[in-house]
Amino acid sequence: MKGSIKRKVMAASIAGLMALGAGLGVSESAAAPADRESIAQIALLQSLAQGYFGGTITAGELRAMGDTGIGTFEGLNGEMIVLDGVVYQAVGDGRVIVAPDKTIIPYATVTFFDRDIDVKLKDIKDKAAFEKVLNEAVHKHGANSFYMVKLPATFDSILFRSEYGSQEPYPTLVEALKGKQTEFTGKNIKGTLVGLYCPSYMGELNSVGWHFHFISEDKKQGGHILELSLKEGTAYLDQTDKFTMVLHNDKKFHDINLAKDMKEDIRSAEQDTKSSLQAEK
Repeated sequence: MKGSIKRKVMAASIAGLMALGAGLGVSESAAAPADRESIAQIALLQSLAQGYFGGTITAGELRAMGDTGIGTFEGLNGEMIVLDGVVYQAVGDGRVIVAPDKTIIPYATVTFFDRDIDVKLKDIKDKAAFEKVLNEAVHKHGANSFYMVKLPATFDSILFRSEYGSQEPYPTLVEALKGKQTEFTGKNIKGTLVGLYCPSYMGELNSVGWHFHFISEDKKQGGHILELSLKEGTAYLDQTDKFTMVLHNDKKFHDINLAKDMKEDIRSAEQDTKSSLQAEK
């Protein structure tokens, strides 16, 4: 584990960071030197699940908080992959673009990636098998920590999704995905998986366990991973014991009932294919 930080601490700034830029009203501490030992989360997955697709943080400001991570964009307009300090946007037709710095971010989780743990992979048949191997490493090194993962590999097969953006008044996350989710399958495709692990106590703020996104090596395809397989590779884990939350300075955000139970909606949005979503009543 890196540095002297061994304690399991969740330093959550529930009031949010103050002004990242004029008129944003999010915390001054963002101007401080970057903390490489912290996960920075913009809003909550629960707010996104309820249809908060707006925001006050930009992609440019997000890059100051981390160089690796995942998220989405205003209007739920595609999937975010942050890799090597670049914010990539996988749009509804599966193409990847570099998000302009002014792009609004409703939800994201990023960190400055440090390679702490190497996990060797062999004959990974599906996403469940991949998570099993990663979970073994998590339990060995500390199940109450956060982990960001990077896996550069050639995937035998990978199923990933994106979505076309929605317009206000925004639907819930599941309703938006039912109508606008698109899916793509890559065979023998080179690329990088980027993912986040949240420990069990994060259930009210995010999704417990793993959440993976993908970008191809040529930076032309990407999205949220629904399934995968690969023969071999090495996953790199960044173990992190600090957590900072940044809340939006926006009346619509603060009108949301964040105590509402959105676990089933989040599970569906994380795991379900388009056909499964459309079959749900």
